[in-house]
Amino acid sequence: MPNDDTHKPPPAADDTAPKFAPLRWLWRFNHGLDIVKGLSMVTVLSSLAVGYLQYLNAYQEKVSSHAKEDMAAATTTFTEISRAFFELQALQQTLYSDFTRAVRDRADESDKALVTKNARAISERYENARIALRENIDMLTRKAEVYIDWASDTYRDPAEKHNVGDDPLSRQVLRDYAFDCSDKYNFPAFGNVHAENDDTPAKQVADDEYCAIAEKRGVDNKTMPKDAFVRICAGPNDKASKRIYWYSAKHHVLTMHYCFEAAHTRLAAARQWASHSERDAAKEREIVEREKEINAQLDDLAGRVSAFSSLALYQMERIRVKYRPVGFLCSVPLVRNIPRINCFPIRTASLTH
Repeated sequence: MPNDDTHKPPPAADDTAPKFAPLRWLWRFNHGLDIVKGLSMVTVLSSLAVGYLQYLNAYQEKVSSHAKEDMAAATTTFTEISRAFFELQALQQTLYSDFTRAVRDRADESDKALVTKNARAISERYENARIALRENIDMLTRKAEVYIDWASDTYRDPAEKHNVGDDPLSRQVLRDYAFDCSDKYNFPAFGNVHAENDDTPAKQVADDEYCAIAEKRGVDNKTMPKDAFVRICAGPNDKASKRIYWYSAKHHVLTMHYCFEAAHTRLAAARQWASHSERDAAKEREIVEREKEINAQLDDLAGRVSAFSSLALYQMERIRVKYRPVGFLCSVPLVRNIPRINCFPIRTASLTH
């Protein structure tokens, strides 16, 4: 009578594993290979494809989220800056217009004259708005740089090395270099995308030599957009010029504020009259006699605000382009990694960072 059970189940896997620690890890590794060898090639490829598609979908969702955030921030920044400057420019121009009309009509001494009442009503609002802008101008400048300039730069990678303060332009620089708002060469211009790259001599002059040359060049229809900048000098003996780039929203905000403050100072006599303060007859006569010149200055300031608006809208369109849906090639492995195809509006972190 045989007592052997011919149907005895095979020993469990853990029972066949070596009991000694040095050999146990090797056994587990070999056991894992046995499992992989049991999978078909179709199963392996399917797993890789599913993983890749999941990664691609997660990446596109991240891109979509960034696009919404960048567009919202750029729109808010554009609205905030434009509203502040458009309001101030309109109030400033209206106040000066009311003053010159009151003087011509000999109504500047009458508190009951309509033009005088309008100026009185505008004065306090204008002064408060100007103080608010003065308090916030540095923050608005940085917002323009971060949410418009940086956000619209398709090839900017925050992970790359950047020096803090790479852009030297500031309110202090404009003041020290006595930026001339009335100089036609210092008015915003964006060049011509269809212009030929003729390498004009003035653009080839080094910054530390530019101030010593006789010819100064601005931006015209023959200027490529990449060369849409002007250089300013405090004097012919300056060691280096400073650049103002008209494709930089930050530079627009700085120059707009500087030119607004210049007009604000020049209209001191009109502001004193409107606020019912002590008047300066000599200065009042001066700004009335130079009405045409001052009106041109105020119109130029309005033009600067308009140029900023045009640039901001242009850069916001570039943000749309930066995040627009990619083509089929950008879904193909390896092909989408070719730099010139630019499939990655959001750079992924590398293992070296």
